[in-house]
Amino acid sequence: MTAPASRPSRPGEAPSPVAVITGGWSQERDRSLLSGEEVIKALAYLGVDVRVIDLRDDHKTLVGHLHSVSVAFLAIAGRGAEDGRLQGLLETLGVPYTGSGVRASAIGMHKIVAKTIVAAAGVPVPDGCAVEREAKPRAEASRLAARLGLPLIVKPVSEGGSIGLRVPQTVDELADAILGADDLMAEVFHRGRSVSVGVLADETAGTMQVLPPLEAETPAGVYSYEAKRSRADCSYFCPARVPSDTLTSLALHAVTAHRALGCHSYSRHDFIVPSSGDPLWLEVNTLPGLTRGGNLARMAAVGGMTYEDLIAHILRGAVTDRRALA
Repeated sequence: MTAPASRPSRPGEAPSPVAVITGGWSQERDRSLLSGEEVIKALAYLGVDVRVIDLRDDHKTLVGHLHSVSVAFLAIAGRGAEDGRLQGLLETLGVPYTGSGVRASAIGMHKIVAKTIVAAAGVPVPDGCAVEREAKPRAEASRLAARLGLPLIVKPVSEGGSIGLRVPQTVDELADAILGADDLMAEVFHRGRSVSVGVLADETAGTMQVLPPLEAETPAGVYSYEAKRSRADCSYFCPARVPSDTLTSLALHAVTAHRALGCHSYSRHDFIVPSSGDPLWLEVNTLPGLTRGGNLARMAAVGGMTYEDLIAHILRGAVTDRRALA
């Protein structure tokens, strides 16, 4: 299940030029731009000729920009980029790209579908369901509270970065959380440790590397959008402060989820680890943030990889044609 750390590319080894696609128009635009800046520096260090494309600003000329590149490096996240649409365009154009393919990207972005598939593969997940859009908020809040209990986690079905996540404590708060919102889901709220696990796969060599799990501790006990962007309110521990058997379970569950969803090259999986019991899988990030201080890079560093090692691994993954994967 584990493999040696990836060897970085040397000048001339990597395909050039590489288009770094970043930015975009989703609510994760700021995170994408920060990832793009770091990836560009790392690729330059590796001797790669880089072209930069902002999916928002350059979308009208995107096809023209891509005609002369050998690989598209996706340093971008959110709707329109992480949900399979960008991947579909790149496959239509015949441009190799980094990260997961169309199907895994689309499934991974839809939390309910992803949870269903991962649970069917034997990975424990929190109980939850979709919020009925046509129901009256108060009646729907009462139904959800009766089925799942309170407090609850309420979040968008297809957003990343914990955007829009809320933890209603009462039926009134729950009714307010779902009022006027589309495509929401509700989950049982489990108190515990928020842990992320990175998986690096080399499909050509048939190897899989699980990075040391990273724990995020927040004052409120919820790894929310605000907590992720406030270093003052969030402390990180890698490896996560859990027993060794839990570390083993996290690794097995992350690999199982990666394979069940059909992820490619790399992925990051978020879990909640209750004080007692098996880790519960929450969601996958098929294009996790790639800043040097980001979760994936932190885990890679503890696992013995430099940031350039990580970027080189991701770049090499573009050689596999995702259309040929089951």
